[in-house]
Amino acid sequence: MAKLDIDGNELVLRLSSMEKLGAMHDDIRVPLTSIRSVRVIRDPWTERRGVRAPGTGWPGRVALGTWRGSFGRDFRAVFRHGPAVVVELQGAQFQRLVVSDDDAEATAARLSGHVAGPAS
Repeated sequence: MAKLDIDGNELVLRLSSMEKLGAMHDDIRVPLTSIRSVRVIRDPWTERRGVRAPGTGWPGRVALGTWRGSFGRDFRAVFRHGPAVVVELQGAQFQRLVVSDDDAEATAARLSGHVAGPAS
């Protein structure tokens, strides 16, 4: 399952080999300074926006890959219904990372210490 990690001064979304295939994307790395907010959501399907391109999607089961729209791009690694972490970014390849996580509260708490806050 996709996992959000901190590696030095970067936030890394690590994907399994199968997730990389389904998402048509490798692991994602962004500077910790790009993190604007981190929050936990109970149902990641409420955060869906845009059109999948490229990636894999099956409503209510899997949303894996890039979603594009007038907002820019989001990356989703969402599986079924359950808790997820939403990481809002600024100045990065994606505007948001939405990632299913069985221990979303702990992951969000770990990442919250790296929130850079609003840009000046």
